[in-house]
Amino acid sequence: MMDGEPVVYLVDADVAVRMAQRRLFESEGLAVQAFGAAAEFLHSHDGETPGCVVLDLCLPDLDGLALQQVLLADGYERELVFMTGHGAVEDSVRAMKAGAADFLIRPCDDGILLGAVHAALERDAARRQVRSELAAIRCRLESLTPREHEVLQQVVGGRLNKQIAADLGIAEKTIKVHRARAMEKMGASSLAELVLKTFELEVGMVVHNFARH
Repeated sequence: MMDGEPVVYLVDADVAVRMAQRRLFESEGLAVQAFGAAAEFLHSHDGETPGCVVLDLCLPDLDGLALQQVLLADGYERELVFMTGHGAVEDSVRAMKAGAADFLIRPCDDGILLGAVHAALERDAARRQVRSELAAIRCRLESLTPREHEVLQQVVGGRLNKQIAADLGIAEKTIKVHRARAMEKMGASSLAELVLKTFELEVGMVVHNFARH
């Protein structure tokens, strides 16, 4: 398995179901890891590996909903596709409210299951891409000197160079130097792009913190 290749984790106590699903997903060229219990999955699970989890609601140790809560408590934003032969409406509501990608009832058509898994993998890839971009912006922001950061905040707030200079008590030409260096470090070629990058970072952090709580 190549680095970065998404993995479909199967968590189901039924050996026949695991084998059938493994064959189905592998026929699509997907990498698969299968487990018969939640504890086995948690022991081997790597949150940094792209992918999703297809799990039964009823497991011999933790049930699927409890496993979902363990992942959330550990900070893993993992896409989950629940499957069950006798799930109640309240179970599906709880799962989806906690961020599940889908909740399917057995018997389930292979096409529907594959569609749910591919959608979950796409969501996972999109989220990881956003997280990577925000991390890059954050890294650039942290490379600024305290003065460059101070100037950047005022620039993004719409302040003119002469206004910033007056506020900070330094020459306007010095503000221009700090501004140019800050924009270069942020990888922004224009004020609009600079504003967008800082806005993306602020929104991304708010969304991430909201999702965690």
